[in-house]
Amino acid sequence: MGRKRKGRDISGWLVVDKPAGMTSTAVVNKVRWAFDAKKAGHAGTLDPEATGVLAIALGEATKTVPYITDDLKCYEFTARLGQATNTDDAEGEVISQSDLRPSDEQIKDALGPFVGDIMQVPPKFSAVKIDGQRAYKLARDGEDVTIEARPLWVEELVMTDRPDADHVTLEMTCGKGGYVRSIARDLGAALGCFGHVLKLRRIWSGPFEVKDGLTFDEIEKLARTPELDTHLRPLEEALAGLPEVKCTAESVTRLRNGNPAMVIAHGVDYGDEAWASFEGQAVAVGVFKAGELHPNRVFVLPEV
Repeated sequence: MGRKRKGRDISGWLVVDKPAGMTSTAVVNKVRWAFDAKKAGHAGTLDPEATGVLAIALGEATKTVPYITDDLKCYEFTARLGQATNTDDAEGEVISQSDLRPSDEQIKDALGPFVGDIMQVPPKFSAVKIDGQRAYKLARDGEDVTIEARPLWVEELVMTDRPDADHVTLEMTCGKGGYVRSIARDLGAALGCFGHVLKLRRIWSGPFEVKDGLTFDEIEKLARTPELDTHLRPLEEALAGLPEVKCTAESVTRLRNGNPAMVIAHGVDYGDEAWASFEGQAVAVGVFKAGELHPNRVFVLPEV
């Protein structure tokens, strides 16, 4: 029998304004410790040198991680023009250079092909798996890494600043699986001048915004105190993109046991994914069929 994990049964989302120089996993571990929580996870990895929104799920909220991961996210980043690196960011070695510098209009004109449904090749130094191994590990070992292009939805890509000839600041809103480093690399290639990411900041992810995030210093200051708990966001916020159906106390019992149950639904079609609530709390996520919700994720609630 496995050893039971110690910690509190606490659930919800914490928005962290991640500092540069830390891995996403390290932030998750720090948050879990600060709350003395049994379980924690994050919705969407940020590179160690990237900053901004890292949404951390605790307890039952970890079951809603896919809905934040799949949601739109917005990044602000500065690209260094004139240089390509082997990692597509400032941490890598410069592998190509150019004296060419495009004009503001040339940059704006080049952004069009990067909007909408595009195909993107992730960086060689990324967590993409190749034959069961992470690409970055293979690249670090000097192996020739070939990564297949994959689809990405880019909602918007705009230039917001041009500090000087060598740098351009852009803002991108995209779906799941987007690599900003690939955008900077491919934009530099399209402009004929090379490029890589110099600075990267995620400013929102689904319903979570960086202005609402706690800094690492604030988390350390409030660790293991009741005040830290007040910053938790309800797990229901992650389900905002799904239709909500209501259930009775009797339905709660059936759903908690993994069985279909009658729900009260308005504007929900047969086969839609929806979440069921009772007195404002999430009970389950499932598929709506003929007046019933067929659960595939169930949340542990106090007895009703």
